[in-house]
Amino acid sequence: MKAPRFKGWFAKLPSLNQPQRRQVLDALHPTAGLDQVVALITEVRTPGRCCPRCSNEHCYRHGFANDLQRYRCCACGRTFNDLTGTPLARLRHKAKWLAYSQVLLDSLPVRKGADRVGVHRNTAFRWRHRFLHRIKLDRPALLNGIVEADETFLLESQKGSRTLDRPPRHHGGHAAKRGISSELDCILVGRDREGRTVDAVTGRGALTAAQIERDLLPRLDRQALLVSDGHPAYRTFAHKHRIAHEAVNVRAGVRVRRLGSLAIHVQNVNAYHQRFKSWLQGFGGVASRYLPNYLGWRWALDGERVISPEQLLRIAISVINR
Repeated sequence: MKAPRFKGWFAKLPSLNQPQRRQVLDALHPTAGLDQVVALITEVRTPGRCCPRCSNEHCYRHGFANDLQRYRCCACGRTFNDLTGTPLARLRHKAKWLAYSQVLLDSLPVRKGADRVGVHRNTAFRWRHRFLHRIKLDRPALLNGIVEADETFLLESQKGSRTLDRPPRHHGGHAAKRGISSELDCILVGRDREGRTVDAVTGRGALTAAQIERDLLPRLDRQALLVSDGHPAYRTFAHKHRIAHEAVNVRAGVRVRRLGSLAIHVQNVNAYHQRFKSWLQGFGGVASRYLPNYLGWRWALDGERVISPEQLLRIAISVINR
């Protein structure tokens, strides 16, 4: 609409009655949400905007598509927009993204989230894991001081798979074998006394020293004191890499012991395990292949590290494949 025509339309707004004003607001509300999301995308991506193919920073505007400004690279000729190369590329209904970010902050199941936002449940499920793709990578650089490490187990799940590599189980079933076996997913969690947390799905079955070395060592300060239960894998790992290590014999009923002025225990990491499992029950079971996303989601919520939809969306649209 051209400026003179808009001014005439705008001048007539005070003459609208209440139902008409409500109708105008209902029509403008989705557009306002879209404008807010587009402005946020532009704000986040403008400082480091470059070609996703060749990383050249010289580009020029090249029209609009799907509510976003498109650009053409001056070096290779590739066209792109500010979502190219991000987890949210090619997703639709941008006006509802902030509302869905709030759904993630509220930890709603797929169907309840879809009903709140007004999208299909399959769309809500797809959005969940696209939005969480970058969240799960947002981890502390190092754990230092006293670092508690312990593993926990969840029953392996192939929920949503069309083909199974085992006989099907009823919802909420149990493992066929007693104790720790290949039917259980092992989750390793390392957490220091400042609340910084690193976790990983190491595989199925009992934890090994090689898995600790792969998943914990890159984020562990070599001057840290590693505290664990009596599992021999931690002792082997600490001895190999010359890391100070103290063990607590939890099976013998020892919860806390003193080392000078230090309290040696794994209650911090075990409490984190309990919070994660209690939170996970609200989703009615999750597939094993998506466990890293849920671990990252819980870490973002724990301690209120992510507290607003805008903050969550900023992390979700970060570049991942430049």
